[in-house]
Amino acid sequence: MSKELSEGRPWPRFVLTLATAIAGGFVFDLLHLPIPWLLGPMIAVLIGSNLLREHYAWPGRIRNGGMIVVGYTIGLAMTSAALREMVRHLPSMLLMTVFLLLFCAGLAFVVSKLSDADYRTALLGSIPGGLTQVVTLAEETEGIDLTIVTVTQVIRLMMIIICVPLLVFSPIFETAGKGAADTAPAAVQTVASWSSLWPNGLAFAAVCVVLALVGHKIKFPTAFLLGPAIGTAIIQLTGLHGPALPSALINAAQLAIGTNVGLMLKPGRLTHKVRTFSLAIGSGLSLIMGALGLAYLLTTFESVSAATALLSLAPGGMDQMGIIAHEIGADLSMVAGYQVFRTFFIFWPCRR
Repeated sequence: MSKELSEGRPWPRFVLTLATAIAGGFVFDLLHLPIPWLLGPMIAVLIGSNLLREHYAWPGRIRNGGMIVVGYTIGLAMTSAALREMVRHLPSMLLMTVFLLLFCAGLAFVVSKLSDADYRTALLGSIPGGLTQVVTLAEETEGIDLTIVTVTQVIRLMMIIICVPLLVFSPIFETAGKGAADTAPAAVQTVASWSSLWPNGLAFAAVCVVLALVGHKIKFPTAFLLGPAIGTAIIQLTGLHGPALPSALINAAQLAIGTNVGLMLKPGRLTHKVRTFSLAIGSGLSLIMGALGLAYLLTTFESVSAATALLSLAPGGMDQMGIIAHEIGADLSMVAGYQVFRTFFIFWPCRR
């Protein structure tokens, strides 16, 4: 997990982390790789923090700020027409979520038999929820090996963040998407200039921050993402339209989230590194293949593109899938709807 800046020599570690993240983003951008300001900082900080170990730090508040920005962009896509479309998809959301969870439960059983981990630890390592929520749940559950859960979840998330953009940008998905175009209403334009943020941007910013903090206080699932998304959607339903965000702000939000993910992986804490990493990689690949199969199934009875279906069902974090959907022009409201539904389906009973 990332360390707060209050722990010894804070600013040099923060500056080094920020410089590494920016350098990674620029390199990925120059190479024209998918989602450069998410993947670049994540990979660069992962390498740097494991070479220099205690010289890196990233405050949780910056990551939360990035989540608020992503939540706002998701909320922009939730117009009244898009919300009606989401309601129409509720039966398929339930069916696909149940299929995915059953697949994960079976996968966890296999992993538990091939490793020293008990079934509950393997299940939390395989469950397709948000990284923060799964780790928090593991911390609160007695008898869970937190290190195994964290490492497995981070490896899975990194594989999904890397593999899913490569898949959706590939010629295979471009071809598949031509026969199954999204029929949901197109999202509003989501990139604009700084001047367009005034004056409506102030009202939306205040609502997003307040709802994020209140949601966090009452232990709302993925509060810093869902709070702003829900608040933005509600305000738009009243007739006040939210301004699109400049690309620089969206890139900064991606950097904040990618850097945090890169710092979470600590291989030195594992006792059986080769076996744990091998099982985590195998589990991640299996989940991606399972999501691909379910995405194909979804496109057979819903008029959506293959890319939108995969992002809706990919067992990654809602923030990362939202970023990718935004970048490739997928149906952001549908992706967010499926990811939000799965988050509540998995974690809401655990909070009671």
